[in-house]
Amino acid sequence: MKVLVACEESQRVCTAFREKGHEAYSCDILEMSGGHPEWHIQADVRDIINTPLYFSTFDGVTHYTDKWDLLIAHPPCTYLTVTGNKYYNVDVYGEQAEIRAKNRELAVDFFMMFVNANVDKICIENPVGIMSTRYRKPNQYIEPYFFGDPVAKKTGLWLKNLTELYPTNKLDKPERIYLHDGNSMDMWYYTTSFLPPAERSRERSKTFPGIAKAMAEQWG
Repeated sequence: MKVLVACEESQRVCTAFREKGHEAYSCDILEMSGGHPEWHIQADVRDIINTPLYFSTFDGVTHYTDKWDLLIAHPPCTYLTVTGNKYYNVDVYGEQAEIRAKNRELAVDFFMMFVNANVDKICIENPVGIMSTRYRKPNQYIEPYFFGDPVAKKTGLWLKNLTELYPTNKLDKPERIYLHDGNSMDMWYYTTSFLPPAERSRERSKTFPGIAKAMAEQWG
């Protein structure tokens, strides 16, 4: 099976499918951090998603595919999440709010490109956000701790011709850390907040190993 994992530089999902014998490729505008240049397409996925096509992996080798059998997409959630909704208030944030609103529309269009892709099997992953109303509710919500990773991060999966993922190693829900202002957050989220912005964004975007393994085992 030919698998395209869109917006993935960590190669965790890609590697999980490779370990099951599939011809999987990660695709991102960033260089891969997963250690497999022979499986990574550093390009804009909009140039890769439509088939048939020739494409080059990071190691310089040219490949051909007549179609993708499975698309797993992780579109950036910066403008799709609900956590930053207050920053869209034009009365308070002025021009910056208007810029964010335009970027949100671009993010919605990017998400919908995956929805409308000419691929038989599709999974689109994103945290709780506006696509539940702008498009439709996800088929299911999952948490890393359903799959053996002791982290709480509620994530929606929009599926086409795929079964819902079933938990493989359900742990107790991780405890949250409470801050001085009364707010609370998952310990993993709190720990990553101390990273430099670019590194923090990259770390938070990575698929947890248990989820990647479950995708490969249940959809591969």
